[in-house]
Amino acid sequence: MGSAYFDLPRPRVLAHRGLALEAPENTLLAFSKAVEVGAAYIETDVHVSRDGTAVVSHDPSLRRVAGRDLRVVDLTMDELRRIDLGHGQGFSSLEEALDAFPETRFNIDVKVEAALAPTVAAIGRTGAAGRVLLTSFHDGRRRRAAGLVVDAVSSPGRAGVIRALVAAPFGPGPLTGAVRGASALQVPERAGPVPVVTRAFVERAHRAGLEVHVWTVNEIADMTRLLELGVDGLVTDRADRALPLILP
Repeated sequence: MGSAYFDLPRPRVLAHRGLALEAPENTLLAFSKAVEVGAAYIETDVHVSRDGTAVVSHDPSLRRVAGRDLRVVDLTMDELRRIDLGHGQGFSSLEEALDAFPETRFNIDVKVEAALAPTVAAIGRTGAAGRVLLTSFHDGRRRRAAGLVVDAVSSPGRAGVIRALVAAPFGPGPLTGAVRGASALQVPERAGPVPVVTRAFVERAHRAGLEVHVWTVNEIADMTRLLELGVDGLVTDRADRALPLILP
């Protein structure tokens, strides 16, 4: 069947954990708010519940989002759904999110190894393989995920990005080899004082057939500057600001 993830026109706006201005991050409400303003892509994160369900959550614990000294992995999915995150929202499973937004592309960061198999299962049950991009901080996990979801595309983890930065000046072949099957480079604009996203870097990635998505970009001036450099995607908490810059 193949992937439809990149079928939509560029540049892309990836709503980082949804649109969390009037909704808790990484909830079905935040995703709905992002879709309402026109976002076709949602960036999200997955942990695993005690009963082996892929859970939409950035953090391993509930401390920041719910003020509870508990870990996601210590609760069942039913218990997580009942956690009050605000605005009537609880945690959702990845399967619920994919089902709720069947036309939306999802950029899924698999946060822990134990979440890999449940993530693959959720994608399979919802038939969503062709509209997901899989990534992980751990590049080996990213490659395993991509190998298990044949129609999905992927972006490299931290080690893969470092290899890409080293290989990029040597041409498309070394750069393609450095990312090992990935289709996009999802990177910060800078790594400390070192610029990552430059016009030369974007052009080299394009010659290697790779898209460049930059995270996390929330100010209009920064969005505009990066779009002028030719980046293919903006990962942003403010999809409401980014989308008017790219939509006709």
